[in-house]
Amino acid sequence: MYVICTDLEGVFVPEVWINVAARTGIPELKLTTRDISDYNVLMKQRIRILAEHGLKLKDIQDVIATIRPLDGALEFLQWLRDVTQVIVVSDTFAQFAKPLMMQLDKPTIFCHNLVVDEHDNITGYTLRQADPKRKVVQALQSLDYKVIAFGDSYNDVTMLQQAEVGILFCPPQKVIDDYPELPVVYDYAALRKLIEKYIFSE
Repeated sequence: MYVICTDLEGVFVPEVWINVAARTGIPELKLTTRDISDYNVLMKQRIRILAEHGLKLKDIQDVIATIRPLDGALEFLQWLRDVTQVIVVSDTFAQFAKPLMMQLDKPTIFCHNLVVDEHDNITGYTLRQADPKRKVVQALQSLDYKVIAFGDSYNDVTMLQQAEVGILFCPPQKVIDDYPELPVVYDYAALRKLIEKYIFSE
């Protein structure tokens, strides 16, 4: 049996930090895991910028409250959940994810946690574990599941490589260039067709 492991931002919803950058006018916050492959470097940079500009958790949550799923995302996710089990495996944070998950009809999500002080300042973050996306796939495989995984960024690559089927969904060209062995699709119709090839061939 195949289980789906999928990224969240850039796959089902727009990138949170790009929206924060647009709302705050801070261009440095546009950088995501599509640009910087080292997640710890990226997060430390984000936390420093938030502190420099006096931005708090609520400021980010206010932006998230305006974000809506990508066109066709909910329908595609509903189809996925009809045909097999789906786990969203994201490098977002529990403090960000809840309103997004509500709009997507509350799929299961594995993500991280922010460290927030008594003044609502984001001071750090706690990762579930090192290389968490790949380890979710490994855990499922240890239970004799096969995994189809898809995502758009550098931080998805080890998950895609570990899975029986790994797919890049609307990635930037530099990710495609760095990982030419991974198949690429650019819309939900093409992704569905590729997934059906494996799920319904068993």
